[in-house]
Amino acid sequence: MSTKKLTILAVCIALNTVLSSIIRIEGMAPMSTVFNIIFATFGTFYVTLIALVTAILRMIIFGIPPLALTGAVFGAILAGIGYKLSKSIFGAWFGEFVGTGIIGSIISVPVMKIFMDLDSNAVWFLYTPRFVGATIIGGIIAVVIYSSLKNSRAFKNIQEIFDKEHDHNSTYRKS
Repeated sequence: MSTKKLTILAVCIALNTVLSSIIRIEGMAPMSTVFNIIFATFGTFYVTLIALVTAILRMIIFGIPPLALTGAVFGAILAGIGYKLSKSIFGAWFGEFVGTGIIGSIISVPVMKIFMDLDSNAVWFLYTPRFVGATIIGGIIAVVIYSSLKNSRAFKNIQEIFDKEHDHNSTYRKS
């Protein structure tokens, strides 16, 4: 992996860690959604890596519960797949919605039951509305930000750095 790519990933992780922990609504992390959707344009592996490392850092540094993992990682994977299949920010948003809003919220129930003593029926109504709300709020913000970024030379250069390795790996595997 190139130094440029590692540097970009480190900056993305740092931004995501700080902003997702500061700009949040109790029980909701819409900035995590923003980053998952925008970083989905780098590729499924990279958006998932960024989300995973960010979630672990948020849990260690800021004491965020394991919801940081269950919410962000499934959303990142499906946002990356959604973007890859559609080549659209809306495909990434849909993937994030399904991954975080639905799957992540459902997976959070048994995970958080381990950490908290909650009534099993009440728990189902605790996470899904918050996770869905975060993906809607974060998705709107992501689309607005992406609309500004997508034509900027700097963002295009970053995407090219990630695309070049993908193209190189595809060519390498074929030979």
